[in-house]
Amino acid sequence: MVKVMVRVRLVVIAVMLIAAAAVAQAQLRGHGGPVRTLAIAPDGSTALSGSFDTSAIRWSLTGNAAVEVLRFHDGAVNAVALLRDGRAATSGEDARIALWSPGAAKPAAVLTGHKAPVVALALSPDGATLASASWDRSARLWPLAGGEARVLDGHKDNVNGVAFTPGGKSVVTAGYDATLRIWPLAGGAPEIVTVPSPLNTLAIAGDGEIAAAGADGKVYFLAASGAVRGEVEIGPTPIIALAMSADGKRVAAAGIRGSVAIIDRATRTIERLLVGPGLPVWSVAFLPDSRTLLTGGADRMIRRWDADNGAPIGNLLVGAPQDPLAAFAGDPGAEIYRACVACHTLNASDGVRAGPTLAGIFGRKIGALPGYNFSEALTKMDIVWTPETVSKLFELGPNAYTPGTKMPEQRIGSAEDRAALMRFLEKATK
Repeated sequence: MVKVMVRVRLVVIAVMLIAAAAVAQAQLRGHGGPVRTLAIAPDGSTALSGSFDTSAIRWSLTGNAAVEVLRFHDGAVNAVALLRDGRAATSGEDARIALWSPGAAKPAAVLTGHKAPVVALALSPDGATLASASWDRSARLWPLAGGEARVLDGHKDNVNGVAFTPGGKSVVTAGYDATLRIWPLAGGAPEIVTVPSPLNTLAIAGDGEIAAAGADGKVYFLAASGAVRGEVEIGPTPIIALAMSADGKRVAAAGIRGSVAIIDRATRTIERLLVGPGLPVWSVAFLPDSRTLLTGGADRMIRRWDADNGAPIGNLLVGAPQDPLAAFAGDPGAEIYRACVACHTLNASDGVRAGPTLAGIFGRKIGALPGYNFSEALTKMDIVWTPETVSKLFELGPNAYTPGTKMPEQRIGSAEDRAALMRFLEKATK
């Protein structure tokens, strides 16, 4: 009887250890801002993430730990890719693409030519070419062995997505001008397909079928030729990220309301919704098993999900950060500021994000915060931040008031709202 009890206890302890390990491996936390982009190595052992905090992190998925942190970009890291030779590629708000050798503190090479944020990267099937998509309305094809990039011009608005076809004969771009363009790599004019919505993202299956999604909350499915085959409506809000499973059976579609739809590609139906903390999900990527999904979002975490049953792997709430504005509930200025949370902190100890901390902002000269890499144009301006000058920034817009800034264009038209925001900042940034 004693021996039986000992065995039972050992089994229980083993089960508890396995469960604890599953929780520990459920999430990866290390970024100081929203996780903007994800890439996974073909063998599933490594992931690469990029964040609004201006960094990229290479992760061991088997060891469940950060291997190295890559810091180079002047602004958010919008896209990442893992290359065949072990190198990593990162691209950012600063319009640059950095190529990193494993373990290096600085990029081995920097690719320049884009004139606006680079928001998507894709590696060709043979591993020889890196494609990039940019808000300068172009895509580029970079030979990784060296040489001049081929420029793909023609979109009338931001190019938000890029992917190679499985055979490597074409590259597809998705634009906010509501067009998909299928570019023959051998040269010649692209096939242009117009869809009903501005596009934010695309993914291509192994059989060549294209999935694209954007502002209207729908995923459009197109043949390799560009012919529209069908659509799946996810919801009324924009879809900002797509991922195709390795076996081509599923598409994951993520939106700004925080849920991820798992779509059965054969039936064009939603299998299930993955529901997290309710914050925007910026990035999704399937592991090679086509079952495990990684998501990265505004809660600064990378989460694991079982796409077969829709369940989170581990405790969904473990390590979730507190709402930085919880202490200001009911303050109208705090609600206006909520749009700034992704890029700015109120407390200097909360880490770097895409923008400088606002702690102690009033009385500080523009471009003068130690430790933050400002645009050169800002360091030469004679502006001291006060409630009046910050209010003017949002009245006129960053591009007009501070030309050369990396800050996204945004204005607050209501004088009452600007005043509420200033009152909040006076309290919250002391």
